[in-house]
Amino acid sequence: MANLEIIHAYRHLYRGLLHAVQFSKPARYVARHQLRAAFREDGAVFDPKGVAKTIAFLDAATRSRGPEHKVLKNLLTIAFHRDFGNRQSWRHVKLATQSGKKDTEFAKHARATAYKHYDMTIAMLNKSMGLCLR
Repeated sequence: MANLEIIHAYRHLYRGLLHAVQFSKPARYVARHQLRAAFREDGAVFDPKGVAKTIAFLDAATRSRGPEHKVLKNLLTIAFHRDFGNRQSWRHVKLATQSGKKDTEFAKHARATAYKHYDMTIAMLNKSMGLCLR
């Protein structure tokens, strides 16, 4: 029974995300990628109340262009630039390795900690509202 409940939760969340982003091309793929990653995560705990509140949040984002819609839009924009926007083409990687350019310690540290405060803010939003956003 729990497995069926998880499948229904995934489908309802995915459908809600698609309606909230109005099936727009980059946003629906980013949303799908994040949702799949969340459901495939090892050690994840299923929270039916959190899923229900998140579906209500997505429904509110679908109905109007209020704060819920803006929050969702910004979450997906950041996720796009974080995961897909920073990728370099194979040619740039090849030229960088041939020229012998190496990252400085500052660049490594900046890349590792760039989203630390953002992740903490999302965690606090989830905790205060009882949502399951990534």
